[in-house]
Amino acid sequence: MTAADENRIPERKISVFGREFTMPQSRGLRITIGVLLTIGGLLGFLPILGFWMVPLGLLVLSYEIAMVRRQRRRLVVWWERQRRPD
Repeated sequence: MTAADENRIPERKISVFGREFTMPQSRGLRITIGVLLTIGGLLGFLPILGFWMVPLGLLVLSYEIAMVRRQRRRLVVWWERQRRPD
């Protein structure tokens, strides 16, 4: 390994339904994409836009904003508890 490899920032990836998508390196661009997806999802009653954009936007924002990340983790824990057979 060279010094350049050690200083390189790891790629951020989102996994949705078993597929991985690479997010942009710029933090500002990731936040912008997340906000635009969320706002576009709130306008889901319009043609082309859809309510599916809200959870995707929140997923992108959860990698950057701690409050959203905590809510996502709580949802994942709750979901796994519901799926577990008793």
